[in-house]
Amino acid sequence: MNEILQNAKFGADGLIPAVVQDARTREVLTVAYMNKEALELTIQKGETHFWSRSRQQLWHKGETSGNFQKVIKVSLDCDKDAVLVEAEPVGPACHTGAYSCFGVQPGLEGIFQELYSVIEQRKEQRPEGSYTTYLFNSGLDKILKKVGEEATETIVAAKNDDGRLPSETSDLLYHLLVLLVERGVTLDEISRELKERRAATKGTKIK
Repeated sequence: MNEILQNAKFGADGLIPAVVQDARTREVLTVAYMNKEALELTIQKGETHFWSRSRQQLWHKGETSGNFQKVIKVSLDCDKDAVLVEAEPVGPACHTGAYSCFGVQPGLEGIFQELYSVIEQRKEQRPEGSYTTYLFNSGLDKILKKVGEEATETIVAAKNDDGRLPSETSDLLYHLLVLLVERGVTLDEISRELKERRAATKGTKIK
């Protein structure tokens, strides 16, 4: 990382453009600017920091909104005059509340990842009035009970074919994510498990 600080070529204004990319979906979230201090803090703290050209001050993404960007990797382009930050967003990247400043919407995997990150944040911060906070404060047994209830409601919706299946499925998936966060199971672990199962079945004939 020290090599990045040493090799980064800042412009005459002391800034370098920074492209922030979702490390999981590969979608571009935003483009901002960093001075040397912002780049150094981004690397050291593991969360994005930028230089606001309009306010002429350093700012930490998520400091007021809670929509942090957890840095996974920082790299320079071939000319060393632009920075690519691969990050895991906790909440929307855009000040409008959108996932991306470019109007890009995350796919299903991205939605799961984003929701998982928000649930992690709720567990850590426990904001008052949050249903997710209520679940974590109530403990594992309550979470398990809700997963069971939502699974039953999903089955009933599917059996009745009354149009509620998408809604009930969404409720079930949300509570499953809460359970995974509570038990410390990451989506990467689930993804690896599914990929291993898929790899094991490739080439076999379906009977």
